[in-house]
Amino acid sequence: MSTEQCDNPLHADYYADGSVHCTVEVVENVEVAQDTWRIRFRCPEMASLCKPGQFIMLKITGRDDPLIGRPLAVFDITPDENQVPTDLDAVYLVKGNLTTRLVNVAAGQHLDVWGPLGNGFLPQPTRHLVMVAGGIGQTPFVTLAREYLGLANYGRECPQAESVTLCYGARNADLLAGVDSFESISGLDIKLCTDDGSRGHHGLVTEVLEQVLADDKQIHGSNDGVRVVCCGPEPMMEAVAGVSRQWQVPCQVSLETPMACGIGICFTCVTKVIQEDGAWDYKRTCVEGPVFDAEKIVWH
Repeated sequence: MSTEQCDNPLHADYYADGSVHCTVEVVENVEVAQDTWRIRFRCPEMASLCKPGQFIMLKITGRDDPLIGRPLAVFDITPDENQVPTDLDAVYLVKGNLTTRLVNVAAGQHLDVWGPLGNGFLPQPTRHLVMVAGGIGQTPFVTLAREYLGLANYGRECPQAESVTLCYGARNADLLAGVDSFESISGLDIKLCTDDGSRGHHGLVTEVLEQVLADDKQIHGSNDGVRVVCCGPEPMMEAVAGVSRQWQVPCQVSLETPMACGIGICFTCVTKVIQEDGAWDYKRTCVEGPVFDAEKIVWH
């Protein structure tokens, strides 16, 4: 992909034409936190295409309730002994019609999956990548951390960062999901926080972010080369965007807008995005996103 294509989320490379639709076999489906599960399925064709920050659409094979699929971020990509990507992981919170049924899907059963979808995070020169997650918003960051630390290659060139930090917050310790996956990543600096103080910093993830940015500036003299990426509840992402603006650090957000089709047809997942002329227009989270420049989002 050329630089021009990489910088243009409207380029056809981001459309669903490049995705695959497969019936896949579940490898495992395990609980990783309170009401939070990780499901792994085998699909080498899809796994070889996935980039950090992209998502998939998933439904249970043979079931029409719910009728349409549900979007889930790609949490991890697992290679075989020859380092060929074969398996995909998705982490989901049990709260809706599909996810309450998904917990009962066992290894050996089948899912209908299509993807990868969306633009994901672009590979950009970054000295210090700061990943900020809230709730279930940690899901896009395992692969992104590995890529920027030079520990994995997802079929594209990505400049290695000097440091990568994860700031991850939840209401309490029981809701922090997939922490062991992050702890297995060599060189990743992990900073946890909880609203009730049951693990890590007692307070908001934005407070942790501000401390990370302050420490970085003290060490390097400025925050040049720092980039913030964020995913989680919308009020949290808006607050992270505000902190990043205050510290004059670029910020990208991965929106969790509800989707129906996932391929840009139904226009149910639109969000307000500021254009070059200063006016806003609706953009589809599933095609033009889910990753957007935080400064271009109209939050209200």
